[in-house]
Amino acid sequence: MIDKTSPIRILSVDDHALLREGIASLVGSQPDMQVVAEASNGLEAVEQFRLHRPDITLMDLRMPEMSGTEAMLAILTEFSNARVIVLTTYSGDVEIMRAVRAGARAYLVKGLLRKELLDTIREVHAGRKRFPAEIASQIANFAAEGTLSLREIDVLRLIAAGNANKLVADKLAISEDTVKGHVKSILSKLGANDRTHAVTIAIKRGIIEI
Repeated sequence: MIDKTSPIRILSVDDHALLREGIASLVGSQPDMQVVAEASNGLEAVEQFRLHRPDITLMDLRMPEMSGTEAMLAILTEFSNARVIVLTTYSGDVEIMRAVRAGARAYLVKGLLRKELLDTIREVHAGRKRFPAEIASQIANFAAEGTLSLREIDVLRLIAAGNANKLVADKLAISEDTVKGHVKSILSKLGANDRTHAVTIAIKRGIIEI
């Protein structure tokens, strides 16, 4: 049962101190919420969650030591009722799906924090989920499209690094014809015109990083 007389207790997790300061300032101006702890990486996030048992955790995705998604999984494995709001500068649909599957209750792009954060905290604390329309649309699109296999992602990473098919084949210990087959499948699944276009799409969607 949620105690409506107590402020919403928040754990803020981000590897950028300035962002944490901004969140603390924004939250500090509200009478119904307070930041009770901060962490600069995923490992610290898990430790701070255990210590403070916050009502809401604001979790960055890309951090050193342990990613936000890994930290979220660790926290939810131990505390199944944890409520996590993912904050990120990145809106690639693959990253969104990882966060949703890990158990995120809401997903906010950092550029929208000043406008959306406080309402999102209150909604998630009240037991609701909140995904902006454009994010919900990306999730739906991702679910509808064919996803790349792990081997196809390996091939795409090597292509992105500038390797020709023969080198990709050598590095993965497969035949060049097999690589060509993977490339054909990748282009079809991503709706790409060529290899360069496929890499561009994959980076934008968060399938690979360079």
